[in-house]
Amino acid sequence: MEKWLVISLLLLISTSITTSQSVTDPIAFLRCLDRQPTDPTSPNSAVAYIPTNSSFTAVLRRRIPNLRFDKPTTRKPISVVAATTWTHIQAAIGCARELSLQVRIRSGGHDFEGLSYTSTVPFFVLDMFGFKSVNVNLTEKTAWVDSGATVGELYYRIAEKSNVFGFPAGLSTTLGVGGHFSGGGYGNLMRKYGLSVDNVVGSGIVDSNGNIFTDRVSMGEDRFWAIRGGGAASYGVVLGYKIQLVPVPEKVTVFKVGKTVGEGAGDLIMKWQSFAHSTDRNLFVRLTLTLVNGTKPGEKMVLASFIGMYLGRSDKLLTVMNRDFPELKLKKTDCTEMRWIDSVLFWDDYPVGTPTSVLLNPVAKKLFMKRKSDYVKRPISRAGIDLILKKLVEVEKVKMNWNPYGGRMGEIPSSRTPFPHRAGNLFNIEYIIDWSEAGDNVERKYLALANELYGFMTPYVSSSPREAFLNYRDLDIGSSVKSTYQEGKIYGDKYFKDNFERLVDIKTTIDAENFWKNEQSIPVRS
Repeated sequence: MEKWLVISLLLLISTSITTSQSVTDPIAFLRCLDRQPTDPTSPNSAVAYIPTNSSFTAVLRRRIPNLRFDKPTTRKPISVVAATTWTHIQAAIGCARELSLQVRIRSGGHDFEGLSYTSTVPFFVLDMFGFKSVNVNLTEKTAWVDSGATVGELYYRIAEKSNVFGFPAGLSTTLGVGGHFSGGGYGNLMRKYGLSVDNVVGSGIVDSNGNIFTDRVSMGEDRFWAIRGGGAASYGVVLGYKIQLVPVPEKVTVFKVGKTVGEGAGDLIMKWQSFAHSTDRNLFVRLTLTLVNGTKPGEKMVLASFIGMYLGRSDKLLTVMNRDFPELKLKKTDCTEMRWIDSVLFWDDYPVGTPTSVLLNPVAKKLFMKRKSDYVKRPISRAGIDLILKKLVEVEKVKMNWNPYGGRMGEIPSSRTPFPHRAGNLFNIEYIIDWSEAGDNVERKYLALANELYGFMTPYVSSSPREAFLNYRDLDIGSSVKSTYQEGKIYGDKYFKDNFERLVDIKTTIDAENFWKNEQSIPVRS
């Protein structure tokens, strides 16, 4: 009896070791890929890079803009699968099942917490870079854009066909369409046309069994609803989106006016709060708050920059500004008229005159970075503004972007898509802290500064829940360790409010086993 017990224990240990090795052994992963159905012209394993491959590091790092998740101590995937065909995706999913691996899906790599290319458990990265086609149909006024394309590539391809159509999406041109759209996607056209997802009319997706749905009819309206703002990585691998193009004038007008506290920034910020969300919806004026050197040695002060775009000529813009925001004293010399596609470069801080072809060669800046977000529903008092400006001097490195809502954003029902932050919001706040110095102590210092300002802002922003924007991913507001509904509800209510429960119901119906998961994925219902 004891002999057979020992033998049974040895067999159990042996099986456990074999299973563990099959999960973490890159060679086993390659062999698994080759056992899956394959396209003879493009074998599955040929697009899989493993750590012993000389190109592995370069492929892994090519879209990791956040250096916080590109350290020697960062857990690496057993492989990066740079898929170029649907078969590659299906094979990768099959091996994730067979080897009990987690899948991390990466399009642009701009997840601010690195969830598209890091994990705490054995995993591989499914890179969508090879899916970057953009097909514009001017007859339908639509376009199909693959999830691995950047928004810059999308903008370029639209402008290549027409200078009177555009699309409402992000200001950073290196954002990947797959992640950006699936979190909502917003930019300087949102007051006129809403979010990216408000203008998505179709999509394609691969589910956890490798089934491919090429349109919204085959995937079903619930799934289609969920992947437009609910985080598509919780539901499958999005192949791309069919979008509705929006009209833009032949010329738009941009401007940037900066004022320090000594030049009356406080009064202008107060006026901006009532003006920016209520003015002509053809006008978008972002407010940025950054620290600059003062007039005295060692002195620091806040610079308030009012960065705007008007869908039209400068004379009409000046009429609107003189009527709604005369305190800024905007002059014609502050304004520059340009094509919409050129304004894309302006907003992404390219030098004037940069050729638009730069959008076809996206290179994201690599920095250590952290983002947080808030929503403001009531104007902040003048006393509050003064305290915020003082606090910004104290925390130094942290910058703020205040993005106005109103216009079309206030007309779309909060349940139309998973993105719930609609009517009742004056503006969204993005907290930004970037740094270039490496080191754990430096990182802890800067993260603490971001959290200090975030905590300080509590009285001025939304509450119960304190709302947040999924595209500004922030694990500080809650994360899932055991993938439970209770864990997910903590961050889910903040990102999605009342829409969270519908997202959970859809997830439970189409992915009851919770195959698609990460630290902030939609959970299944217990």
